[in-house]
Amino acid sequence: MYLFPYRNTGHMASVLDIRIGMVWLGGHRVSTACNVSHMVRNMDTKKVLMTIAIAALFVATPAIIIPTGSVSADPGVAVEDTSQFNKHLDIWFMTFLIAILMMFIKKFEWGVAVAVLLSAAATYVVYLLLIAFIEIEPGTAIDTMWTQTNLIRAAVASITVVVAIGCFIGTVKMWQYLLVGVLFAPVYYVVEYLCGYFGGIMADNGNGVMDPGGAILVHMCAAYFGLGVIIAIREKRAFNEPMYSTTHSITFDWLASMLLFMLWPSFVTAFLDADAASGATAVCYMAGMGSIISAYLACMFLQKKVNPGIYAFALLAGPVCMSPVMLIIDPFVAVLWGMVGGVVSTLCFIYLQPWLCSKLGVLDVMGVHNLHGMAGWLGVILLFLMTMELAVLEYALSMVAVTLVCGFAVGLVLRFTRGKMDLLLDDRSDFIFNEDPAHPEHEEI
Repeated sequence: MYLFPYRNTGHMASVLDIRIGMVWLGGHRVSTACNVSHMVRNMDTKKVLMTIAIAALFVATPAIIIPTGSVSADPGVAVEDTSQFNKHLDIWFMTFLIAILMMFIKKFEWGVAVAVLLSAAATYVVYLLLIAFIEIEPGTAIDTMWTQTNLIRAAVASITVVVAIGCFIGTVKMWQYLLVGVLFAPVYYVVEYLCGYFGGIMADNGNGVMDPGGAILVHMCAAYFGLGVIIAIREKRAFNEPMYSTTHSITFDWLASMLLFMLWPSFVTAFLDADAASGATAVCYMAGMGSIISAYLACMFLQKKVNPGIYAFALLAGPVCMSPVMLIIDPFVAVLWGMVGGVVSTLCFIYLQPWLCSKLGVLDVMGVHNLHGMAGWLGVILLFLMTMELAVLEYALSMVAVTLVCGFAVGLVLRFTRGKMDLLLDDRSDFIFNEDPAHPEHEEI
């Protein structure tokens, strides 16, 4: 299935149309044994969903059995809110759900999973090392850094790099995702510093908190870092890669999107006090309800039917675009702004993506900019209009400049260390297959 076909205007003479086949979660599951492969092909979708629902229940169990409160194992260690422990796990759950959401190419599923694991792991470790070297004073016990706050900061850095690699996933060697994770961590640390710097200016002016839900720090940072990388790599062969979906792959796409929606308040309230978390949760969900409705209506109006590849992403625009203002906006107003976000994201998938890819001459594989970049800008605009604080625009523009430049530099490193890459967006490059000869799902290279 191809989305957003259009005729090229001259940037790539060999490509008549950009095929952004947003095909979801990759259809044919490859088993390690013949009988298992046959069983999977005949598996009832309802049973699969039930199994995943049970797994999700087990993941959520800590939130049920661990009481919320303030505890400290050592009198010398700062008291922490144990609810952060649950949110830390939720953020990792969301990180892996993003991996499932990106497994949309039938021939490129396992590669997405490993790319997410490698980049997230590398960023997590390196970011915590940066905290240890920069923030822990000499002579202070290293144990003092292992707080839930710091662990969540590292988890947020990891989920950010996972979103960012969506721009270029499948166009670099597998080992290079480790390199991306290592190099992204200091970039994210700089963006986090900018948030604190401009946020301090905003607080001194009495205009509240800068980007409490991470629209700039996470979503826009990921989008523009990823764009910088693909501009440097300039892998034009990605335009010609067929990207097909199946009914099952779309079903899993829906599931990942809905679970992400459910967990979103854990992400945006991870650093908030309990008295602010309830209101922020209400704003998050209400904005999400708005984008669920508006993205559907926009799809129906523009294309007469729902394109699941677009809708599963655009319905999340509400929680993104409300992030900067979630502490100062009324939940019922958030519904309206979420509706704006759903429409804008849908329009970007249908119209902006082909135009932007044509002008840049590169392919944003997952359409990261359409959701995370543009919905992030909606949040920035609303925060500026509500506070009239120039520091908001200064922070957003500074972040874009830093991440584009750093992303471009990282892209050059990837380009010149990649070497020859015969296959793009294809699991055959990196994995061993053991398939039923009567039903081969992948041909040998």
